[in-house]
Amino acid sequence: MNFTGVNQTDECPPYTCPERSLSPALYVFLYVCAAAVVLLTVCGNLLIIISVCHFKQLHTPTNMLVLSLAVSDLLVGVFVMPAALIWMIESCWVFSAVYCLCFISVSLFLTTTSIYNVALIAVDRYFALSNPFLYTGTVSVSAMAVMVLSNWSILLVYNTALQYLNGFYSQVLCLGQGFLVLDEVWSLVDLLITFGVPCSVIIILYLLVFVIARKHAAAIRDLTVQTQAQAAAASMKSERKAAKVLGILVSVFLACLFPYFVCSVLVNVIELEVETFQKVLLLVYLNSTVNPVIYALCYPWFRKCVKLTLTLQIFNTDSALMNVL
Repeated sequence: MNFTGVNQTDECPPYTCPERSLSPALYVFLYVCAAAVVLLTVCGNLLIIISVCHFKQLHTPTNMLVLSLAVSDLLVGVFVMPAALIWMIESCWVFSAVYCLCFISVSLFLTTTSIYNVALIAVDRYFALSNPFLYTGTVSVSAMAVMVLSNWSILLVYNTALQYLNGFYSQVLCLGQGFLVLDEVWSLVDLLITFGVPCSVIIILYLLVFVIARKHAAAIRDLTVQTQAQAAAASMKSERKAAKVLGILVSVFLACLFPYFVCSVLVNVIELEVETFQKVLLLVYLNSTVNPVIYALCYPWFRKCVKLTLTLQIFNTDSALMNVL
């Protein structure tokens, strides 16, 4: 994954930002919209984190992955989006070179982590639907927590090594002089690891989940005993709804990331304008804003948890044991 990089030293010629061509009213409006997006991203994902952590009913293996995704999205809203939106509005990097290096490193790590969180969610849903009894007996909350921590650790090592091996921490790049890109080999390797493999897993498993869900629906229709049909229908309906919501989540996720990775490939072939790269980056970051909105629209338990949190009922005695499902 390739970002712009800067390192301002004596070897760089003087560089100043171009004058703004926006009217003051539009300038203020853009900053208000940027602040609203950042606030929605931070607050929305913070509500997901509070809900999953506080309410005992939500302590499930799948929700550990949802929690991991919300944490990565929250960190994007706190550490990445403010600087990125200011960069886009000003059409110029107004912060220091050191901050730019930190911004790039954090952006790479969090974006990759989000991709693999969604891939793990796809694996979890497929396993839960295809082998429900084995899933219940083998996948625990603690085991999923270990998997999440391992995912974060491995990706941190990978992104650090990728940047180091490509001279990210030693190469001198100057303000206004374009992109820091990987060479052709590393670009292909990174594209496969951070996008090709996980996204292939996501797409294939969700197609299989869709097939399994249809088989479950057919099985329910074939049941002849009414009591058995009702019990089976309730369980399978719950699993299918979870798969449907996460399918929407994945579809939006892929739609937001695909343009960025197309540009990552093209940047080694043709020269791309900074504005083009900024637009596709904005799509990637906005995915962190959209995820809580999807939960709010599709999950009644999330809306109920938000209501309990905003009304401060979570501070009541034994509120963690409340029924939110």
